[in-house]
Amino acid sequence: MNEIISLNIAQFALIYLLLLIVLFIMKKCEINQTKLLMVASIRMTVQLVLAGLILTYIFENPHPVFTVVYIMLMTGFAIHTVLQRNKSINRNFKLIASVSLAASGLAVVCFFIMAVVGVSIFNPQYTIPISGMIIGNAMTGVSLGLKTFNENIHGQRVQIDALVNMGVTPKKILAPFVNGAIETALLPTLNSMLGMGIISLPGMMTGQILSGTMPMTAILYQIAIIVSVTAVTCLAVFGSLFFGCRTLYNERSQMLI
Repeated sequence: MNEIISLNIAQFALIYLLLLIVLFIMKKCEINQTKLLMVASIRMTVQLVLAGLILTYIFENPHPVFTVVYIMLMTGFAIHTVLQRNKSINRNFKLIASVSLAASGLAVVCFFIMAVVGVSIFNPQYTIPISGMIIGNAMTGVSLGLKTFNENIHGQRVQIDALVNMGVTPKKILAPFVNGAIETALLPTLNSMLGMGIISLPGMMTGQILSGTMPMTAILYQIAIIVSVTAVTCLAVFGSLFFGCRTLYNERSQMLI
């Protein structure tokens, strides 16, 4: 394997020229999101550079506390992002979604690191980047699932009221909405699995190959990651919706929405 080619600042800066193409097209098509593009680009750059500096320090000074704190912050920000995107759900629903995301994410991370990789959960080189991929995808899945569930519930309020008046239990009424939201949340991951390896080389695999890892080793890691991502997305969304929807009716089967 050839040694990795490091990018200097001048080479790295060239990539931002591509954003000029995006800006030109947005202006041409009168898409009023140029400010969002610039803010997102700057914010992404600053956040990733800071993350790189922090991770460099942690890798050079490995300590269990650093790894635990980083994972806790990662999980906390993921929960915050989900709740910010779904402000309309009630307090108990938010609590259930938070616990589901954190519990499923951390459980899958622990299984991956300790059982599949076979290293200590406090090893920052493996735990932090893998946790980022797993918890990040769980966050995306829960956000999408909750958004779909809420939109469908409010969009079909008339039908729901009619079913309630007919004596149908809230559990039966809400079940199709839960199932549909879980399916919607899983579809992006399942679709990406279909073309993986032929249409696209996933990010983790590409990064490992660029860093000098043998392709077959990178492939095995990528397969393990995508299976873990699928599992954590399913678990987090299912837990959030299956238990969360129960906060929408009381013990007398009265709907609270």
